[in-house]
This record gives sequence, C-alpha cells and structure tokens, in this order.
Amino acid sequence: MIVQFSPHLIPVNRGILTTLYAAPAKHFSTAEEMGALAKQIEDAYRKAYANEPFVRLLEGKALPDTKNVVGTNVVEIAWRLDPRTGRLIVMSAEDNIVKGASGQAVQSMNILCGFPETAGLV
Repeated sequence: MIVQFSPHLIPVNRGILTTLYAAPAKHFSTAEEMGALAKQIEDAYRKAYANEPFVRLLEGKALPDTKNVVGTNVVEIAWRLDPRTGRLIVMSAEDNIVKGASGQAVQSMNILCGFPETAGLV
C-alpha cells in the first residue's frame, strides 16, 4: 500500500497536524460499498486503540485540532473516505513536544519499567 504523509507546518509554538492519504485495498464505487468500508475502518481503529489512554478517536464530523492536544500526550485521529478519489484520508493532531518526544519517552519508560502507562503524563 502506498501512503502519502503530509505534516502541516502552521505558525504555532506547539502542535502539529498531519494528513495521510491511502488507497484502500478494496475500491468502493457505490454509497453502500463506501458505508461498508467506512464501518470496517472504524471497527479497525476502535479495536486497535480501544485501550490506549492517549489516543482520541473522533466521531462524526469532528476533525483533529491542535488546541485540543497542546500540553498533553494525546493524539486526536479522524478519518474520511473521499468518493471522488477513492482514497482514505486520515488526519491527526498532537503536541509535538509532549507527544512528539518527551512524553513518548516517558510513556515508553513507564511500559518498560512496569509502571502505569499514564504515570507522569496525566
């Protein structure tokens, strides 16, 4: 699968937005196929991140926003299917300081040392 990754640099002190574009393995051409694929994608994300305390999956028309994650170790994720291009679009926002490096190091150390994953991060 070919994935196109685009980080968006905006004039803020903290936070980064990203957009990823990918072609689903199964193409969709009808609203019914698109709905079924959207359900599969949502189920996969929910299963993968169900127990992750720092991943916020957005629902409905909500989109990731740096104002919601600055100063936290949280990443917001949303996705859409584009019927014009047949692409899956995944968008995310995170604090590039906390989640980007320092928070990720603390989170990894917590897991490695057997501490609660959220220790020192919430």
